[in-house]
Amino acid sequence: MTNFDRRAVVGGLTVASFATVATSANAASAMVKPADIKKEADVACVYHCDFGETPRFAQVINNISNHYSVYGNPLEVQLAIVAHSAGVRYFLTDWAASPWKDDVLDPSIFERVENVAKNGLKVYLCDITFQRLKLDRGKIHDAGFISFVPSGVATVAALQSKGFVYMKIG
Repeated sequence: MTNFDRRAVVGGLTVASFATVATSANAASAMVKPADIKKEADVACVYHCDFGETPRFAQVINNISNHYSVYGNPLEVQLAIVAHSAGVRYFLTDWAASPWKDDVLDPSIFERVENVAKNGLKVYLCDITFQRLKLDRGKIHDAGFISFVPSGVATVAALQSKGFVYMKIG
């Protein structure tokens, strides 16, 4: 398949995927196996987020935005965030009944994630983290670009083995 054909197919699938996910009650409840995540662009990177420092996460979003800005077509680059441990907190609608219940949630952080996700960013949240911390999956932002994976660290390794470059900020 030529690059033009791949872009057309991926673009069409992305639109169809968002339409399908938008009709679900909670898109974040989807479980994705790392084996099912495909490298679809010559340049593919996985941003590893296992920390809870908001300025550091804001820098991740800045870097992703900058990353997309150098490509004329967002389909020329494939970016993903894999979040586990404290890194999942940025995808929750509130932090009540969580280890971060006493921290202040800045809602503009997720708005920034949504803005860069328009370029094709995918976010994979660690199911093990949700189980161990007894986090409510219903408090995940309902966004088509968010999915669960069985294990965050296993997904980071799987994506690297497929040719995704590892990125860790901070």
